[in-house]
Amino acid sequence: MLQPKTFKSALAKLKQPLDAKTLRAFTVKATKLKKPLEDVLIAENALDETELYQRAAEILDIPFIGLKGREIKQDIINLIPGPVAGTHQVVAFEKEKDAIKLAMADPTDIQTIEFLRRKTGLEPKVYMTAPSDLREALRSYHTELEEHLRIIQEGAEGVAGGDLKKVAAELPVINIVNSILEHAVYENASDIHIEPLEKEVLVRYRIDGILKLAMTLPKTIQNGAVARIKILANLKLDEHMAPQDGRFKIQVQDDKLAFRVSIIPVYDGEKIVMRLLHEGAKPLTLEQLGFLEKPKEIVKEAIKKPHGMILVTGPTGSGKTTTLYSVLGILNQPGVNISTVEDPIEYRISGVNQSQVNPKANFTFATGLRALLRQDPNIIMVGEIRDQETAEIAINAAMTGHLVLATLHTNDAPTALPRLTDMGVPPFLVAFTANIIIAQRLVRKICQFCKKEFKLDKTATAELAKAFDANRFEKLLTQHTETKKLKNDGSFYQGAGCHRCGQTGYKGRQGIYEVLEITPEISALINAHGTADDIKKTARVQGMLTMMEDGLIKAKLGVTTISEILRVTKE
Repeated sequence: MLQPKTFKSALAKLKQPLDAKTLRAFTVKATKLKKPLEDVLIAENALDETELYQRAAEILDIPFIGLKGREIKQDIINLIPGPVAGTHQVVAFEKEKDAIKLAMADPTDIQTIEFLRRKTGLEPKVYMTAPSDLREALRSYHTELEEHLRIIQEGAEGVAGGDLKKVAAELPVINIVNSILEHAVYENASDIHIEPLEKEVLVRYRIDGILKLAMTLPKTIQNGAVARIKILANLKLDEHMAPQDGRFKIQVQDDKLAFRVSIIPVYDGEKIVMRLLHEGAKPLTLEQLGFLEKPKEIVKEAIKKPHGMILVTGPTGSGKTTTLYSVLGILNQPGVNISTVEDPIEYRISGVNQSQVNPKANFTFATGLRALLRQDPNIIMVGEIRDQETAEIAINAAMTGHLVLATLHTNDAPTALPRLTDMGVPPFLVAFTANIIIAQRLVRKICQFCKKEFKLDKTATAELAKAFDANRFEKLLTQHTETKKLKNDGSFYQGAGCHRCGQTGYKGRQGIYEVLEITPEISALINAHGTADDIKKTARVQGMLTMMEDGLIKAKLGVTTISEILRVTKE
């Protein structure tokens, strides 16, 4: 689909431009059908699709290529993975010595072009083509996949356990598993789910925290795919009734990726979940994580302290470990010794001594933490405080001159303090050692390519008022550097949906935070066995932003949407 500005200019350049009345009528129809105007005009034969895209190519100063009836060699087509080509509407149609010619419906998609430059090692030469031409060219991928599946179907029926190694080594099986992995990498999926059903196998990706169906494969692929992944992860091929965990690595051009594999028996076979870990990824900065100016300064001041505890709280999958890695990235200097005990080690950080929990060898968080204290550390990171023993050792370490970073499972920042005392840690120790508590969630970011402004209607405004004090929001806007010039006029942003975001309106994620600084007043409350509500009220008076407030400021700034904030903060 063309960008709105290009589409409008191309319409005006047609040999027979549409008159204003006709255009208005089709605009109304497109709105009713909830479809792009471009798609409705083409479907109704109100204009010639090829001519529209030729005019768009002229405006963008990009050559146009017609693919209908053009024979493209299979080895050229295969330079781009099928799922990538389908999702991002791009086809390779010719190869030169150091260049590859790409046909795209949207040649302004720089992200895809850059990926293909790295993927192929060739210089992309971009051409514009019509969507119908692309669809015809993309059929060759389906033909190839069907051929892989046909070969598997013929060879996999009635496969016995002893033949699994042979099946896993078949080229069609290898190609399909590679395709699943490669597509997941390109889509920035965090997890791959391969789920056997009675008559088929589902492949789903978790993208920006939401599971989405990627492909449906025939049942006959199941044995080969599972065996292939077991071989990659060095797991037992003949074990089908017990859970197995493993890990393997691949390299996609310059990116090194690790896949953490978990396999469990389910009713219709074995389900596989693979977590993608970018091993070469650098820690994000506090700005990239999404901290607003005031909370960011509090975090920076807290990590300058030579000792004490920095706790990050939130449910599983809320990005706690990423935040801790970012703090470690700031602290990682030649003059300090940083040691961690994690379960699992998600990212490798150069210059940091990282240890993996291993319960079978009696290497738990508690025993690992004790061992680290004998390693002359300055800074210690504990993957998670799960019990009284780990909590006591961590707090004692913070008291004896170490900076301790750890995660805890609580819903918000104030609740973390009573949680530690509930574990049996004396309140005065918690009050004395804690520097800051950061609670967080991850929200989906609005796709910047289809972002548009809108105003809340009366019903939505009333619903928002139930969840949040409108007067306080007005004050918050004037108190923060990022929002001082913004008006509380009910205007927010949302994504319309485009091919770059998979029609979801969202692309990428960012954190919303609640940063609780342990001030003398908060310390006094902890010592007095104050409740989480008492701590929260005092912290808010002192200027703490709740996660809801932090999120609403980011919604106002156009980073995310109100519906997304309400989705992740509801309890």
